[in-house]
Amino acid sequence: MPVTLKEVAAKAGVSRSAVSRTFTEGASVSLKTRKKVEKAANELGYSPNALASSLTTGRTKLIGLISNNFHNPLFLEVFDLFTRSLQDRGLRPLLVNLSDETDPGNSLRMLRQYSVDGAIVASSTLSPEFSKAFRDARIPVVHSFGRFANAPYVHVVGIDNVECGRMAARSLIARGYRRIAFMGGPREATSTIDRRTGFLEVANASDGIEVSESYATAYSFAAGRTEMQRLLKQDRADAYFCGDDVLSIGALSAIESANLRVPEDIGVIGLNDMEMARWENINLTTIRQPISQIISSSIELIVAALDDPERHPEARLFACEIVERGTLRPTQ
Repeated sequence: MPVTLKEVAAKAGVSRSAVSRTFTEGASVSLKTRKKVEKAANELGYSPNALASSLTTGRTKLIGLISNNFHNPLFLEVFDLFTRSLQDRGLRPLLVNLSDETDPGNSLRMLRQYSVDGAIVASSTLSPEFSKAFRDARIPVVHSFGRFANAPYVHVVGIDNVECGRMAARSLIARGYRRIAFMGGPREATSTIDRRTGFLEVANASDGIEVSESYATAYSFAAGRTEMQRLLKQDRADAYFCGDDVLSIGALSAIESANLRVPEDIGVIGLNDMEMARWENINLTTIRQPISQIISSSIELIVAALDDPERHPEARLFACEIVERGTLRPTQ
């Protein structure tokens, strides 16, 4: 049977309330009593009950971690960093899988049932209004990988997706490609909209450039492969900006199956620099998103928001860079 608070109190020679205060953050207890209780707890192997402590403090230390794209392997990396970093701060992640939902209602109900202290929306596709629903419900929230705004509704940490689109177009044009294309994720995703905007802005302003656009049904390998297979049956472009690494890897698979070569026949550039993009058999040229910095900053903001729920919403933007590998020809 688990060691009880009563047993620790008896061994330490103190009251049960003294034991409770010792393990309650911010509670008043003398250094002498604390040392006695901690010594007894260590000898007995006692661990305080987190749920019971939450009844005393009014804080569960639960943070809802919400995402809507579990098909993308990138989010394995994201969740690994988020969960470990939250636990290092003494917080407990509660993972919420939206399964492509866009209505925050179900998530709000679940988070209220578990009395979470705050929420992190980890999604590049959900709209700012989705995260705003949590703030309106008085749940401190940070939107990681969210859409940048000068005056955000909630704390936002991410990248400038419009500029990433520009970077991709400039890179393709600098390498001598004249027929270039944007192959995005779902049309309605905010990341798709912004990456397309930047890409077309540069392409349409450049002389002698033919540009086209198309969309996959999801940010997934299968969707990227299916869309590229469809494109290869048409008058294809010379190079594609696939608005995500996993789409790019699906596209590379379709190109290989069509007995075409990369980069000799078709060039491909992705976005994210997920671990798989670095594999030798993939070797994807991509735009690197500083994921670890975004996650560290997101956790810093949620911790600050827990201390000050009325803190004014802040937007933090991180720069990206192109990682040269083997799926584009050299710059001319």
